[in-house]
Amino acid sequence: MPDVDVIIVGAGPTGLSLAAQCLRYGLSFAIIDGKDGPTEFSKALVVHARSMEIYDQIGLAQQARSEGQPLHKLVILSDGKLAADPDFSEIGATFTPFPYFLVLEQSKNEHLLNDYLRAQGAEVRWGTELIAFHQDAEGVTAQVKAADGETSVLSAHYLVGCDGASSRVRDQLGLGFHGSTYPRLFYVADVEMTLDLPGTKLAQAGSTLVFVLGESSVVLMLPMKDPDHWRLIGNVSDFDAREHGDGLADDVGADVIIERVKTLVARPMTVRAVNWFSKYKVHTRHVEEFSEGRVFVAGDAAHVHTPAGGQGMNTGIQDAYNLAWKLALVLRAGATPALLDTYNEERLANARHLVGSTDRFFDVMAGDSWSMVQLRRHVLPGFVKLMTSFNPVREIMFPAMAETAISYREQSLSQGPRRGHFTVTPGDRMPYFLDNGTNVFEKFHAAKFHLVHFSDGQAAPQDSATQLDPHLDPWIDTTVVPLYPRVTELFGTDKPFTVLLRPDNHIAAIWPGHDTTPAQQWLTTHIATNHAP
Repeated sequence: MPDVDVIIVGAGPTGLSLAAQCLRYGLSFAIIDGKDGPTEFSKALVVHARSMEIYDQIGLAQQARSEGQPLHKLVILSDGKLAADPDFSEIGATFTPFPYFLVLEQSKNEHLLNDYLRAQGAEVRWGTELIAFHQDAEGVTAQVKAADGETSVLSAHYLVGCDGASSRVRDQLGLGFHGSTYPRLFYVADVEMTLDLPGTKLAQAGSTLVFVLGESSVVLMLPMKDPDHWRLIGNVSDFDAREHGDGLADDVGADVIIERVKTLVARPMTVRAVNWFSKYKVHTRHVEEFSEGRVFVAGDAAHVHTPAGGQGMNTGIQDAYNLAWKLALVLRAGATPALLDTYNEERLANARHLVGSTDRFFDVMAGDSWSMVQLRRHVLPGFVKLMTSFNPVREIMFPAMAETAISYREQSLSQGPRRGHFTVTPGDRMPYFLDNGTNVFEKFHAAKFHLVHFSDGQAAPQDSATQLDPHLDPWIDTTVVPLYPRVTELFGTDKPFTVLLRPDNHIAAIWPGHDTTPAQQWLTTHIATNHAP
């Protein structure tokens, strides 16, 4: 028998998230990382609502919220003057129980997840790197080397490479990683500073995101949790390279960048300390296959993209979330291994969309062409006001940024006969609403399918246990929810209906009435086998 169910290579946010999901589903795992512990420095900064919903299922959302800094306001500066200052403190209140953008840097996410694993009795094998692996029809064996040079062999049913943009797992699989590199150099700086912003109490409270527009440079300034602690992100301009280096952006140091930022801000600003400074290139790439045989890639090992919208770390967390339940159904419920093919199908489609959308957004935010500079200086501030002022625009913008709008409508698990007319369809995330004043997602924390009967109280739902395949009974729970006005608004019907939710809270099937036959048909098609659980 293999040593564990899953070998996880890499203990960044993606790998740690996958390990946490393995614990939810009762899967054994070995997680290794060549570093000696969680990172202390990171470019990834924002945790979005969908990731917070995932954290909430394992009891980490409130701790993440307490350690992070929600953003409530955006200030756009141009030539030291206020170009726009929209308030988005309530922007996502109708979409999620976590209606904000949370500044919680990668290092804190890693510590949060690592501490969670340790509290559950699991440990990351820090200082342990992957040398090579071999897979066959029976499983995967991996040769690993500890910090003292000692080598050993691990065996598992599956292996997942969560080992970053320079992934050894991806390279050994021979998966192409095609894309492009943005020509300009960027920097990230962790600083302690005070800044005089155009009058807003929210800015003084440290919950204001500042975006500074220049002709050849832009700076994003994010407030961190601690007072006067900020993270600066921007580009090294050609001007800085000519005037302060040897004609190369690589030669420009932190002191030059800080002075350049002060010039761009053109307001009273005092930087007391630069705790960390790094320059980097921005890449956009993704694999064409997220798996080969029993080996998968996730997170930056599968896709990298521009920092626009803060999507990278969150996308890796959702890769892990998508893969974990499918591994669990195959390993614990006897589901057909073909279910694992849908991980590639669903997450590759998402990666392609994400690379394209973040590229376009990034070009607007940081492009150096004349048209992009004019767009940024003269059109962007007004557009931002529009996005945050009108509900129809907010209702498109927030879900897209927060990743609650991700849907698998076009993929195979969402295909099949359509019954009834609803405003949501299979593949969509379950809409958020309050059930008797309580977040409805709390009903769906268990790591299983959820059969949800939306009832008018007139016709009692059937006893699902007598209708569904008994071999999957441990993997399905049933709940009844009243047809609240908000439910009828969200789903587009005032008649009783039923939803089968996947373990990741995306809709598997939806149909009128309370007959459980459609649920059984979906499960038989995609999950059930004759194997005992």
